Parts: sequence; C-alpha cells; structure tokens
Amino acid sequence: MEDVEPASRYARGLEELVRTATGETRRQDQPRGRSGGPAGNARLTSWTGLALLVMLAVEGFTLLSLGSMLGLHIWVGALLVPPVLLKSATTSWRILRYYTGDAGYVSAGPPPLLLRLLGPLVIVTSFAVLGTGLALVLMGSDSFRSLAGLHLSMLTAHKASFALWFAVMTLHVLARTVPALRLVSAGASGEPKAEGEPVRLGVLAAVMVVGVVFAVVVLNASTFWMSTFGQFH
Repeated sequence: MEDVEPASRYARGLEELVRTATGETRRQDQPRGRSGGPAGNARLTSWTGLALLVMLAVEGFTLLSLGSMLGLHIWVGALLVPPVLLKSATTSWRILRYYTGDAGYVSAGPPPLLLRLLGPLVIVTSFAVLGTGLALVLMGSDSFRSLAGLHLSMLTAHKASFALWFAVMTLHVLARTVPALRLVSAGASGEPKAEGEPVRLGVLAAVMVVGVVFAVVVLNASTFWMSTFGQFH
C-alpha cells in the first residue's frame, strides 16, 4: 500500500501537468483592481514569456553558424536579459503573494507540482547562461580565473550552463506555451477581463527598449570576440 500511494500521486501529478500543458486545465485568475491582480499578473507573464520564446528561437538559430553570426548571438543574448528579469519578477511576485496568503492568488491556486519544482531551475540556469555569456564579453577573452587553486574556463562554464538550461527550458516551453497562447488570445473563452492591459504592454515595451540599448552597449564591448570571429552584419 505504501508503494501504491506514491505511484498514484506521481500519476496524478503527471496527468495534471499534461492537462495544464495542453490548455485543458487552467487556473482561475480573477481580475482585481487597476493592475488586474492575479489575472493581470498572468497576462504579463504570458506576454513576456512569448516574447522571450521568439528571441530564444533567434538565439538558437545563431548556433547553426556561430562564427558568422556571433555578433547577432551576443546582441540577442544581451537583449534577453531585461525580459528574463521581468518574467522572473512576475513569477516570483505570484509565488510570494500565494505563500503569504493573498486571497486572489490562493483562490487561483498554484501551478502543477512538477512545474513548481521546475521553475527555480529555469530561473537559476537562465541567470547562469546569461551571466557567463556577459562575463565572457567583459573579460575580453576566454581567460582563466583561478578559484581555490583551480583554473576555470568561463567559456566552458557558459557551455555547461547552456546544456543545463536547454534541458529545463525545453520542458518549461512544452508545458507553458499553449496556456500562454490561450491566455493572450483576444478571443480566449472563459478568461476574465483584467484592467491595465495597456500598462502591462507598455511595461513590456519599455523593458524591450531597455534591452535594445543594453544589447548595443554589450555588443560594442565585445571587441575581442568580434575582431576574432568577424563583424556583426
């Protein structure tokens, strides 16, 4: 009996994850106030996630010929930083409000357990791959840094963090893309209207503008890599 119950819980958790990923089951995020409350938070998170998905597709495309598209790879990688911070902030806010007992977020309920376990890994590995990438640009070369007598290659760290990030992000995208598309679709049935949509889209647009400026600054700082592998076109 003790072996059956964990297996049963696992099966229920997996079924819940599949139903969520396909959009069959959705949280009931209620609108509240001028910011939209839980419904507004969900919509901003979804808009930001879909924007990130497009940028990540471009970043993945650059890997097909990194030598000739290194500039684009660096530019898009830097562009990703502000929206990744925004999405981390919106999801962290939701978690905070849920676990501090906010009625609206508690009523909407948490995501499936497997997604709750995956979420922190997505955030940590995202920061790791972006952080090591930015460090490579600032270092100006794949120089080695000594740590406790060990020589660590930042390029190796960037590749390793990318491998971990890709694994968890693939699962995250598979689980979250359909719900996000359903949520932001104008004709989504059963979705309560949340005030503040122009403000939310304005916040995302402002974050993207900051990202573009930041990406230009980072690309201009990558003189070592661009002189080594060619100029950005």
